[in-house]
Amino acid sequence: MFVAELSLPSFAKINWSLRVLGKRPDGYHEVRTVLQTVSLHDNLHFVREMRPQVTLVCEHPDVPTDESNLVLRAARLLTDKHNPGLGATIRLEKRIPAKGGLGGASSNAAMTLLALSELWRLNLNLPELIELGTELGADVPFFFLGGRAVGTGIGTQLTPAADYVESKLIIVTPKAGISTAEAYRALNSAALTTPNSARILTSSRTESHFSESDQWPLYNDFEKVIFEMEPEIKRVRKALFAAGAQDVLLAGSGSSVFGIFESAAAQRHALEVIQTEAGWRVLPCNTLSRDEYLRAMGSCGTPLLRSAIKQSDSGA
Repeated sequence: MFVAELSLPSFAKINWSLRVLGKRPDGYHEVRTVLQTVSLHDNLHFVREMRPQVTLVCEHPDVPTDESNLVLRAARLLTDKHNPGLGATIRLEKRIPAKGGLGGASSNAAMTLLALSELWRLNLNLPELIELGTELGADVPFFFLGGRAVGTGIGTQLTPAADYVESKLIIVTPKAGISTAEAYRALNSAALTTPNSARILTSSRTESHFSESDQWPLYNDFEKVIFEMEPEIKRVRKALFAAGAQDVLLAGSGSSVFGIFESAAAQRHALEVIQTEAGWRVLPCNTLSRDEYLRAMGSCGTPLLRSAIKQSDSGA
């Protein structure tokens, strides 16, 4: 059956742990991270067009609809490599805060690759999708897995990890924008760029900073520089603890911060307190397991993604 249109949720992510181990010879940074999808999501609706033109529509004032948006860059990449002779109209309903460290743009790009591969009948397999995603950004490949995964290298070498009991979260995004490039520039000092950085990187690869069987303790190398750059983000951390969070961590490279709550009741109580803050986006959500993530994809790509993940889990 030739599908003419489809809709997909585009979920956000957090990092349970994020270690920047050193700068590589190619200029990228070596990282070790534990990524986790959460229920906060954008919505993307795709309509196949017979003319070879892709149009992006989004009513959010802060979202560009030109090729600076990863949605159109993903579509362009597919067109350049596979020449389908078709186009699409894409409508993006944006809920994930931009520049919040939540992977919204990367998630949008991954869903665009998945949806257009289906609409244009390109029959791409998972390794091909991951290769395309890597060209767009280090976080993009993770959104073909969902759930919980360990990322190494520049973050694109992914190992699916076991999901855990659902966690109740509150994500807060203040009016303090931090781009990923700015965050890495702030880290490009001290040990990461000393003459001994190669030695530091080599030794860091062998260190066990966290247990892969346990999300605790939370850790993010970016906190030490982001909190100094933007005191408002540090104030969010204090507010979440004051509202009863069990633990709090910067989301990715910021500017969002998430708090973990022991129950839905504790989460609701915290919302009543935190929502009094002016200028903060306060977003309750929960962790999303891999099965829940794949079910949300519906018929689009689910058999492809699920079979590939099973092969990875079995070591095939």
